[in-house]
Amino acid sequence: MIKVGAFELHAASDGFFKLDGGAMFGIVPKVVWEKVTSVDDRNRIPMALTALLIRGAGKNILVDTGIGGAAKRGAKFNDMYGVTHPPALLDSLAAIGISPVDIDYVVLSHLHFDHAGGATRLQDGTCVPTFPRAAYLVQEGMWREAQEPNPRTKGSYFPDDFLPLEKAGRLRLIHGDFEIVPGVHGVLTGGHVKHHQVVMIESEGDKAIYWADMMPTSHHVKPAWVMGYDLFPADVAALKQQWLAQAVRERWVNVFEHDPNIAMGRIVDDGKGGYKVEVLEKVAA
Repeated sequence: MIKVGAFELHAASDGFFKLDGGAMFGIVPKVVWEKVTSVDDRNRIPMALTALLIRGAGKNILVDTGIGGAAKRGAKFNDMYGVTHPPALLDSLAAIGISPVDIDYVVLSHLHFDHAGGATRLQDGTCVPTFPRAAYLVQEGMWREAQEPNPRTKGSYFPDDFLPLEKAGRLRLIHGDFEIVPGVHGVLTGGHVKHHQVVMIESEGDKAIYWADMMPTSHHVKPAWVMGYDLFPADVAALKQQWLAQAVRERWVNVFEHDPNIAMGRIVDDGKGGYKVEVLEKVAA
C-alpha cells in the first residue's frame, strides 16, 4: 500500500497473462526489446493484471478489473493468452479487507478484455456485474466504439464484459475529464484507443497516476516505445513525452497495469537523457 496524501493506493492483482512481444513494443526491434524482457517459445512476454484500489473520501474506487475468472472465457482462450490464476482480483481485494459490495465506483480505462474482463462474472450461466453496488464509469465514446468495432479491433472486445452493466443499471457514461471524488479524476487521453482514459490522484501535495495502456509496463517509459496495439501511436508518444517530465518533477506515484514485476514506482532521470523507474511496490507473486 502506498499513501498519496489522504488516499491509500492498493495494487490488486488479477494474476498474469501473455501477449506477443512484437505487438507489445511496436516498431522497436526485437534485438532491442528482448534485452528488457523474456519471451516464451511462442514469442509471448509475461504481463501482470494489476488493478488499483483507491481508498479515501469515504469511498472505495477500483480502477480496471483484470481479465476475469478462468471459467468465463474457457480453456482455449486461457491457453492462447497464457492466463494464470491465482492470484485473482476478488481474492486480492479480500486480502485488503474489501468484498465486492464494498466497491463504490469502478473506473474502466477502456473496454478491452484484459481491463474489463473482471467487470462481470458468471452466475448461473449468465454474466452479471461483479461489483453489484458500484457505479461503472465508462467514456461514452468508448462504449459506442466497443459495440461497433472494426476488423482490427473486434477481437479485443467481449460484449459480456460490459453489456450486463447497462442491463443491471450500473453503467454511468462519462464525457471527457471528470471528478470521481475530490482529488481523484478521470482524464481522457485517447492514444491507445480513441476514448482511453487514465486516473489521476492528487492530495496534500502528492500525485499519482494509473497509466493503464498509455504506459503498460515500466519498459515503456521511453516515449518512443509504444505498442503495435495502439490505434494512435503518435498521440501516445507525444502525451508520454509531455507527462514524463511532469512525473519526474512532481515525483508522481506511477501505477503500471501490466508490468510483471513493478506495480508502483517513481520515474526518475536516468542520467543519460532518458528515464528509469524506481520500485515502490512489487507485483504480488
